[in-house]
Amino acid sequence: MVAQNTPSTLNKNLIILHFTVFVWGFTGILGALISISAVQLVWFRVLIAFVSLFLYFKFNKTDFKVDKKSLIKLVLTGAIVGGHWILFFAAIKLSTVAVTLVCLSSITLFTAIFEPLINKKSISKLEILAGLLIITGIVLIFKFESRYTKGIITGLASAVCASLFSIINSRQVQKIQAPVIAFYELSGAFVWISIYLFITSGYTRAMLLKPADIGYLVLLGTVCTSLAYVAGVSVMRELSAFRVALITNLEPVYGIIMSFIFFGDINKMTLGFWGGAVLILSTIFLYPVAQKQITRRKNRV
Repeated sequence: MVAQNTPSTLNKNLIILHFTVFVWGFTGILGALISISAVQLVWFRVLIAFVSLFLYFKFNKTDFKVDKKSLIKLVLTGAIVGGHWILFFAAIKLSTVAVTLVCLSSITLFTAIFEPLINKKSISKLEILAGLLIITGIVLIFKFESRYTKGIITGLASAVCASLFSIINSRQVQKIQAPVIAFYELSGAFVWISIYLFITSGYTRAMLLKPADIGYLVLLGTVCTSLAYVAGVSVMRELSAFRVALITNLEPVYGIIMSFIFFGDINKMTLGFWGGAVLILSTIFLYPVAQKQITRRKNRV
């Protein structure tokens, strides 16, 4: 049996993750195009996603049963997943796709802090440094894009949720298959959001979809959610939560390019925004280089 952490397996997982991040970059565009509110949008998104996974299991005759303890954990994690997406789309509606995606880059800092605490391991100084540089970039954006203050705060809250469920999933995927994790977490997200909509009387005529919204939601729920979510969780068998968070920060690159193509958002951004964005993206690309150098020096000693 070939070891799971071979270079070829690692490279394959990195390719899958980069493709997944590219798909995630498109979710911001769809979120801006869909006319309903953030909560209602995510309700439809997770509904389509978990139903498509259920049909996939039935078609392939896949056993997706889990024990009661795991079921409770996955359903509770679904609340964090749902919260992340609601905050993400709310941030887009409060600011722009580009601002929201750059704020999401703070996942790196939050993961550098939370992962050692949750997994009870030593904190990496390099990871903290990378996280601080990214947060500095966000502060630059915050300073020069004060008109989007609410959107930026909402985007950062979304990043906290994303960091937490990524760390949780990096542990769950060691014992449960990624599609099964995705199914129960997305089902959990649907249940929690349904309860929230019921309590807040959110089931209104505003949930009636326009023809264009239906097409966008199907694409969002299938390709950008069920497929991408499964792929994103599966690579965590080989990649740490921080490594996944770091590569996920490429989402702003893809998202900003697409937001320019679809909406011309780049014309709305100030020099402060671009200064912060460059700092964030430089950190993402230079981190692996610095990590390799440190590893080489340790091996020489």
